[in-house]
Amino acid sequence: VVLGLWLCLGCACAAPLSPWCLSAQLRRPGDFVLGGLFPFGKDTLNLAARSEPTLLLCDGLFTDGLIWALAMRFAIEQINNSSWLLPGVTLGYDMRDTCFEPLVALQPSLLFLTRNGTRAIGVLCDYSEYQPRVTAVIGPHKSDLCLLTAKLFSSFLIPQVSYGASSEALSNTELYPSLYRTVPSDKNLVEAMVLLLNHFGWNWVATVASDDEYGRGAQALFLSMAGTNSICIAFEGLIPTELAEPDATKQLENTIKLINSTKVNVIVLFAHSVPAQALLQHSLAMGLGKKVWLGSEAWLLSDIATSVPNIQSVGTVLGFVMRTGTVPGFQEFVAELFSSVAQEEFCQRSRELSRLEDTEVLDTHCRQCGNVTLRDIWPMLGVTLVQPVHVAVYSVAHALHRALGCTSKGCPKTPVRSWQLLHFMNTLPFEVNGQSFRFDQSHGTNTGYKLILWAWRDGTVTYLPVGDYDQSLYVQTSQIQFHTPDKKEPTSECFRRCQPGQFRRIKGFNLCCYDCTDCSENTFWSSTDSTSCSPCPQHQWAPMRSTRCHDRAERFLSWDEPLAVALLTLVALTAALSCGAVLLFLQHLQSPLVQLAGGARSLLALLWLLLQSLSCCLHVGRPSAVLCPLQQLCYALCLNGCLSSLLPKALEITLVTEFPRCAPRLLRWVTHGRAWLVVAMSILTQVLLCWCHLRLGPDYLVADYESLPREVLLVCGTQSWAAFALLHGYNSCLAFVCFLCTFMVQTPGRRYNVARGITFATFLYFIIWIFFLVIFATLRTVLRAVTQICTILATTLGILGSYFVPKCYILVFRPDLNTRDYCQNLSEEQPEEDRQ
Repeated sequence: VVLGLWLCLGCACAAPLSPWCLSAQLRRPGDFVLGGLFPFGKDTLNLAARSEPTLLLCDGLFTDGLIWALAMRFAIEQINNSSWLLPGVTLGYDMRDTCFEPLVALQPSLLFLTRNGTRAIGVLCDYSEYQPRVTAVIGPHKSDLCLLTAKLFSSFLIPQVSYGASSEALSNTELYPSLYRTVPSDKNLVEAMVLLLNHFGWNWVATVASDDEYGRGAQALFLSMAGTNSICIAFEGLIPTELAEPDATKQLENTIKLINSTKVNVIVLFAHSVPAQALLQHSLAMGLGKKVWLGSEAWLLSDIATSVPNIQSVGTVLGFVMRTGTVPGFQEFVAELFSSVAQEEFCQRSRELSRLEDTEVLDTHCRQCGNVTLRDIWPMLGVTLVQPVHVAVYSVAHALHRALGCTSKGCPKTPVRSWQLLHFMNTLPFEVNGQSFRFDQSHGTNTGYKLILWAWRDGTVTYLPVGDYDQSLYVQTSQIQFHTPDKKEPTSECFRRCQPGQFRRIKGFNLCCYDCTDCSENTFWSSTDSTSCSPCPQHQWAPMRSTRCHDRAERFLSWDEPLAVALLTLVALTAALSCGAVLLFLQHLQSPLVQLAGGARSLLALLWLLLQSLSCCLHVGRPSAVLCPLQQLCYALCLNGCLSSLLPKALEITLVTEFPRCAPRLLRWVTHGRAWLVVAMSILTQVLLCWCHLRLGPDYLVADYESLPREVLLVCGTQSWAAFALLHGYNSCLAFVCFLCTFMVQTPGRRYNVARGITFATFLYFIIWIFFLVIFATLRTVLRAVTQICTILATTLGILGSYFVPKCYILVFRPDLNTRDYCQNLSEEQPEEDRQ
C-alpha cells in the first residue's frame, strides 16, 4: 500500500526529528503500495499569532499531519509483521504533503495515478489491466481536498479512504464510487448538535462556519435541521479561511459585531482550527463576552485554538468529537522512532535517499525546514484522532486479504488491480484491535460521538467527557460547569417556550417572535407542527390545551339513565293501564257501554295501544341499522290499528246524525261484521305504506360527531321526509276523518256521548303531533329519542284518557249507568224515530 507524503527537502538532521529525515524514514517499497495524503504544510502567517509555537515550521509543519503519518506507518508495519493478515506480502507506502492547498494535493494525486514504474498516465480504452503507482490512497483529511482528489481516483476506481473528510456531499456513491471514510458524516454531527440545543432549551443561536467545503456543508445541514426542530437562527455567517487576505480581518470584526447585536448566548461554530482560532481571538479582543461555543473535533481538539491568549475568558466550550478507541503500542512506537532517527548514520542515509527522490518531486520544494522533538508532539498523541488512520489502512489490508485469497499459510502471488478491491470493501466487515468496523451504504463508518467540555485546570485545557451520542443523546448535565457569573446554565431564547397544549402565533415578520396560544377544543398540539394545532380525527375529541386526542364515547339513551328509567316507568304504567282496560272491557264485553264503545273492536284498539306503549322500548338502548327502521314502522302501525278500530264508530255516528236518509242503506258497512272489513282495509293500507316507506327512505343509523363536543351521538336519522310524511300522513287523515265525524255531534240529555271521546282523542293527537314535528325535526341530541317516547306515550295516554278511561270509570264506579237506556247506540235509536 503506498502512502503519498510530500515533505520539505534539504534539512539538516540533528537530534530532533527533521521532516526530511521523516520523509526518508516513511518511504518504503512493497508488493502493494499505498499512497498517503497528509496536511504537513501550512501558511506561516497563520501561525504567527500563536504566542508560544511548539514547532519551527517549514511553511508550517502541521503537528496533526505528522502524527497521522506516523499512525499510517505504524499500521503498515503492524500488518507487515502480522502472520495472519497478509503473510508473505509486504505493503509499501509513499506519503506526500497536501499543504492544505488543492493544487498541491492535486500534484501527488496525479503522481499516484501514473503507471507503475513510470511517471506517465496512460490513455487507454480499457483500464481493467492498468496498474497505477499505488494500489490505494489514504487521505486527504479535509473535505474540499477530498472532493477534488476523489474525482480523480474514482475515475480509475482506485480505493481512497479518508480519515477526516466528513462532508455530506461525499456520501454520494454515484459521484465518488471508490471513496470511503473512517469518520461519520456531518449529518450525524448536526443531528447531535440539534439534540444538544433542544436538551438545554437553546432556541436562539448564531451559527458561523469557515468558508470552505466543510464549513459551508455543515452549516447548510444545520440550518435545514434547525428549522424543523424549533431552533431559530439569529445570525448565520462565514469566516475566511485565508487570513492573509486584505479584508479577512474586517470580515471577522463584522461577524463579531453582528453576533453581539443579536444578544445570543450560544454560537455554533463549524470551522477548522485556524479560522476558529482567528474568530475566538477577535471575539476576546472585541469584548464579545462569555458565550457558549458549540463545535466539532475540527477545532476542539487542536492546540491551535487553545493557544489563543486568555482563551479561558471566551466562555463555555462544548462539542462533539468522534468516539474512537486507543491504538495499542502507538505511543511506544513514536517514542522509539524519535530515538532511532537521532543517529547520525541514519540521517546520512536519509539525505542520500532524498537526493534520489528529488527527481520525482513535482517542483514543490520547501524553502526552509524546521525540527520537531518528541516533547513537542507527545501531548497531542492522546487527543489526536489516530484510530481513523489506523482503521483506514487496515480496511485496505483486509480487502487485499480477501482479494488475494490469503490463508494461514500465506497469500498467493497473484496480481490484484485496484478496482478489484472495491467489492470486498463494500460487502464485508473487518476487525481492528478487536473492534468490528463496516462501511455503510454511503461508504462511511459511524462510531458515535463523545460530548466534551473544555475544562481549565491550572491554565491548561483538559477535555472532559460529559455525554455521548449514538442515535440518541445522553448528557451528564451535573458535570458541566458553565462559565457564567452564577455558574448556572445560560439561556438563549428570543421567546418563551410554549407549554404543552399551546401553539405559536407569529407576531410581525420574525418567525421567532410569537405569542403562545392555547389549542382550542377538539384540537391538539403536535411537536411536529408547533406553529398550529392539529384537529382531532372525527372519532376523537380533545379538551382545550390538549396534547393528544381521546376516543369519543358513544352517546344514546341507555337503559340505566335516570331519564330512561323514568320514561320506562311511565311506559310500564301506560301498558298496565292498557292491560287493565282490556281486562275490564273483556269482562263487560256484552254490556251496553262496551257495545256502544265498539265492542270487540274496542278490545282491538286497546291491544294496539298496549303494543304502541311497549314500542317505546325500541327507542331505548344503542340504536342499530335494524332498530331504526322499526321505530317509525311500529309506531305508525300500532297507531293506525287503534284509529282504524275507532273509524267505524265515527262513521256510524256521522251517518246517523248528519245523513239520516242515507243511514239505513250505509250503516250495514260500518256496523256489525262489515265494520271489521273497514278496519282490515285500513290496516292493510297502512301496511302497504310501511312497505313504501322502506323502499323510499327508511330511517337509518346516524353517528353525529358535531352535536356533542366529547361524544359521538348515535341517533336514528330521517332519510326521506317524503317517506316520513307518507307513513304518518295516513294516520293523520284517519284522525282528521274521525274528528270531522264527531266534533259537531249533539247527544240528547241523559245519554252517553260516545262521540265526545273520539273528538277529544283525535284533537289531542293533533296537538301532540304539532309539537312533536317541530321538536323532532330540529333536535340532534339524545332528546330526539326522548321526544319520540314522549310522543308515543302522550298519544297513547291521550286516547286512553279521553276515550277509554271514562268508560272504565263507569264500569267500575257507576255500574248503574251501564244500561241500554243510557248507552243506547244511535243506529238502534234512529229507526224508531223514522217510524214515528
